[in-house]
Amino acid sequence: MEIKFGPSGNSDSFYAEGKKNTLEAPKWLKEKGLNAFEYSFGKGYLMSSETAVKLGDAFENENITLSLHAPYFINFANPNEEMYEKTKSYFYTGIKFMNNMKSNRLIFHPGSCGKQDRDDAVKLIDLRMRKFCEELNSDNLLNNLFLCPETMGKYMQIGTWKEIIDLCTIDSHLLPTFDFGHINCVMQGGLNSVDEYKKIFDYCFEKLGEERTKNCHVHFSKIQYSSKGEIKHLTFEDQTYGPNFEPFAETIALYNLTPHILCESKGTMAEDAITMKEICKKFIDK
Repeated sequence: MEIKFGPSGNSDSFYAEGKKNTLEAPKWLKEKGLNAFEYSFGKGYLMSSETAVKLGDAFENENITLSLHAPYFINFANPNEEMYEKTKSYFYTGIKFMNNMKSNRLIFHPGSCGKQDRDDAVKLIDLRMRKFCEELNSDNLLNNLFLCPETMGKYMQIGTWKEIIDLCTIDSHLLPTFDFGHINCVMQGGLNSVDEYKKIFDYCFEKLGEERTKNCHVHFSKIQYSSKGEIKHLTFEDQTYGPNFEPFAETIALYNLTPHILCESKGTMAEDAITMKEICKKFIDK
């Protein structure tokens, strides 16, 4: 396995260079030395099956690994059963798009507390995820696919790094997405040393084993935060908010990790992904 680097979405520079369609992204990314891309269906699956197949073929032809982000509407913690059925439908549709686009990772937000106590919301997500994974496995829908719950950046959202790792113990088709910008927001800037990263990965090795830990999914960007958590994504030029990439790069080298690292900087996703690749190489080559 190798480390994958790439953007989540198209950078401003992609369009500034005259590109107009994501079908042009695979070749553009390959020319820049990147090998991953995340396509977001955050606002819904607003794409035809024909376009999905074309995109999947385009990324495969350039050897760019493609991950998908499920709609933001997903909430396994919503006590309303009708809303839970809608959440499930987003996954069934997502799996169809994964197959059409030759992607094997679907990233999703687990849910929010709403008016519930946090413990009750976490328990509800756990219960529903267990039942849902049983349904998907009984229908042989997952096979070599991974559903990837993401760490979240606001306190009312379910998704601390420990909550996400614990959730992934439910089924081998669950793979953690560590959004280290989000984690840093929740920690109020505390994700600033190798030791902090080691805590996360030591726990992950213990709970999920070597393969899923080493090959985890990662979102990385600097993010402005307040006392309530995440405010907005920034670029690597920002010197006020973190996290800085170097401690994570050192952790990658120490633990021989091979994650897929998708950059979510504001407008400079590809450029900052290239920077991360260069920083990582320095630590690995030491």
